[in-house]
Amino acid sequence: METFDVNSRIIKKVAFLASGGQLWIEFRNGQQRLYRNVPRKAVEALVSARSPGQHYLEHIRNHFPRTAA
Repeated sequence: METFDVNSRIIKKVAFLASGGQLWIEFRNGQQRLYRNVPRKAVEALVSARSPGQHYLEHIRNHFPRTAA
């Protein structure tokens, strides 16, 4: 699993497992989300976004299947 540092007010940690396209996001409020079938380019866009939190809201949250985490 790869982990990525992000500079975000709402996201604390991001991790990605290429097999299955599993994206794990830990938020600063303690909540966690696990998404599947996420392509690497979507993860790269998230971690390199000027505002990762806003990018998550616009391009990840309602666009990929979420698994209970």
